[in-house]
Amino acid sequence: MAESNWNAAQDLTDFMETTMQKLQKKFQDMSDQLRLHSLTYTLDEMGTRIDDLEKNVADLMKQAGMEEPQSSK
Repeated sequence: MAESNWNAAQDLTDFMETTMQKLQKKFQDMSDQLRLHSLTYTLDEMGTRIDDLEKNVADLMKQAGMEEPQSSK
C-alpha cells in the first residue's frame, strides 16, 4: 500500500510538473507576442509621427516663404 501511495504521489508530481511547464511555455509565448505587438505598434506610431512632423515642417517653410528642402539623392 505504501508503494502504491508513493507511485500515486510520484504520478501527481510528474503531472503537475508537466502542467506547470506547459503553462510556463504558454505564458512565455503570450509575453513574446505582446512584446512583438508593442514593438510593431511603437514603430508604426513613430513612422506616423515622423510623417506628421515632415508635413508640419514643410507647411511652416511654405508659410515662411522658404523653399522646401531638397531631398538627398
